[in-house]
Amino acid sequence: MVDKISSWRYVEEFSDEAEVLVRARMRADELGVECVTASVGSHLAALAAASGAKAIIEAGTGTGVSGLYLMQGAPHAILATIDAEPEHQAAAKIAFTEAGIPANQTRVIAGRALDVMSNMADAAYDLIVLDADRDTLEEQVRESNRLLRPGGTVVIPHALWRDRVPDPAMRDEATQIFRDILRFFKQQENYVTALSPVGDGLLIASKLEM
Repeated sequence: MVDKISSWRYVEEFSDEAEVLVRARMRADELGVECVTASVGSHLAALAAASGAKAIIEAGTGTGVSGLYLMQGAPHAILATIDAEPEHQAAAKIAFTEAGIPANQTRVIAGRALDVMSNMADAAYDLIVLDADRDTLEEQVRESNRLLRPGGTVVIPHALWRDRVPDPAMRDEATQIFRDILRFFKQQENYVTALSPVGDGLLIASKLEM
């Protein structure tokens, strides 16, 4: 029988990346930015495509890697991507331009995720990816509930946080934040939730049309 580690490695190596993504990752390495893995990116693209997303929020632009995957899955969507670091924003804009994404389809917004999200319109978004400002993640989740349309989905990378979340002996603040988020979604009757081990863990929670 194939062991789980081999299966996980196979999944992580399954997706090939286009040159534009390779270059975006190189910029991330230069800036010290941690990107989603190719397997997580492929999940984001598939979710964007399956949902027919027209309006997407991404908290944590980085150098544009996850944004490229989102736009790959939903090439006609409008992506509002939030990051507090000007260098990250500049790198992402280069990546989006290299990918041929029209400038009017991406809004690269400067600021902290929670501050920006709090000024966005209710029930106006199909897909929200939360990968920034871990200290306000719980508040971002509450904002996401307001911002999502019925049928919309919130996605949280790093949901297993360095494989620490499953280990009850790990009680650091970051690990506990992700545990609290997982517990929150398990208790919500108006969400269908799935937890995947790809990358550093990926939480997917879709809002039911009640």
